[in-house]
Parts: sequence; structure tokens; C-alpha cells
Amino acid sequence: MDEAEVGRGDVAVTADDVAAGLRQLGLGRTSTVLAHTSMRAFGHVDGGAAAVARALVEVCGTVVVPADTWDQTGVPAPPGLERPWNAYWNAATWAELDEAVDRAAVFAPDLPVDREMGAVPEALRRGHPHHRTAHPLKGFVATGERAAEIVGGQTLDRPLAPVEAVGDAGGDVLLVGVGHTANTAIHVAEQHLGRARYFRYAKVGPRAWAELADLPGESHRFDGLEPALWPSTREVRVGRARLRRVGVAEVLAVTRAAIAADPRALLCDDPGCRCAAAWRGAEPRPGA
Repeated sequence: MDEAEVGRGDVAVTADDVAAGLRQLGLGRTSTVLAHTSMRAFGHVDGGAAAVARALVEVCGTVVVPADTWDQTGVPAPPGLERPWNAYWNAATWAELDEAVDRAAVFAPDLPVDREMGAVPEALRRGHPHHRTAHPLKGFVATGERAAEIVGGQTLDRPLAPVEAVGDAGGDVLLVGVGHTANTAIHVAEQHLGRARYFRYAKVGPRAWAELADLPGESHRFDGLEPALWPSTREVRVGRARLRRVGVAEVLAVTRAAIAADPRALLCDDPGCRCAAAWRGAEPRPGA
């Protein structure tokens, strides 16, 4: 693992600092990255999330960010619907479900990104030409040379296809001030092995909802992979933030190896957590 440092942790970070850090990671105009970001990790950034988004677009040829809309489009499961090991809550009554659907929004390309994704994805969406997936819950925004290709393979039953496309393009996961708990590529490897493939529910029209398949689950133990990924990781510090680059292919390989060795790898022992459902509900994909 390589490590370097840009700037000091006690002063404001600029877009130029972020861009310099990305270049120290070896990123450039031929790079395709899936970026997971935290503004808080930097300390103060001059220009805010827009400055970080600008640095990503300036340095990398293609930038992909998560653009979920769960906070606006998601609804509970209908009352009485039972799916084994689905780890989701049901509306108590049909009236409660109707009320939730009435409050929710229907996905649209201009719908703001879920705030849980951080501020950078929304800054990228608002400030740069982009392509966006149309999944009602699990979205991605991509900008740059390969953006259309990356997002174009997503379907309702393959919500994580853009992550696979980044890997197929030889791309990297870029962790900007976050850990592997934000690393969506680990969910892809889980699902290849039949684990953590949940059904979730979203509003899709006036008084209409849909059940959506193969949504990922819990991630709070994913940092357990860091030692195994260490040799394939490059790191730089920008201000207070750790920026880490690791290939999607390496993430998939290391995750598959960990789960093959122990089906409960990266899962906690809390019976009330979605982790329990992840391994008990595992069902290998045909041909996987």
C-alpha cells in the first residue's frame, strides 16, 4: 500500500488539494471510479461539496456515485406479506400503506439524491452533465466518457449492475473520507454468492407501489476486509480525510474468498440485525 499526504489537517482544503490527492493516487483521464464520499471527513472545504465534485470530474475520465432515493420513494412492505429472511418491516394495515404511498415521491431524474449518500453525489448531479439510472430506489449518477455505458446496464432486477460495469471497465472504488462500510462493490460480491438479496418497496405512480428485487443489505462489518485489501490499496491524506483507491476486481475477489471460507464472514451475531437474514436467506444464483 502506498501512502502520501496533501495539505495540512488544520487548514481549509481546496478543490486543487483534492485534485492533487487524486492524481497522487494515480488517477487520470483514463480512470473510471465509483466514488463514495464524506465531506465531514475533510474538515472545512472551500466551495463545499461542489469543489470536491469538481475535482473528481477534473481528474477522472468517468465518475460514478451512488444516487439512491430511498428517503423519498421508499415505502413499507404491504401488510401480511411474508418473504423468508427479507429483513424489512410491514405496514400494519392497508390504510397505513396507502398513507405511506401518498407521502412518498415517484422517482424522477431531477429528484434529489438521498442525503444518506452524502453531499457530493447531489453536487455532481446538480452541477455537471450526467447520466442517471432510473431505479426507484437504488440509483447511480455518472459523468464523463463512459457514463452512459456504466449506467445503461441497470435493470429493476439488477440494481447493482453499474458497479459491475465499473469493474468490467477496469475501474476502481474510491473511498473519500469513508470506510469499506460504504463500499458497494462488496455487496456485489455478496450477491454473486447468493447472499443479501432483499426485496424492497417503492412508490412507482399515483397510489401505486412495486416490489423490487435484489437490493443489498447490511454493511457495518465490511471494514473487516481492510487487512486483506491493504496490499491492493493506494492511500493519500487530503486535509483530515483518507482517500483510498482499490480496484473493483480486487474487492470482488477478496470478498468472495472471505465468504467462501466462512459463509458468515462480514456479518454480526445480533439476531435482530439484517446480518442474520443475509446468510440464512442465501440462495446461489444459477451459474454463479
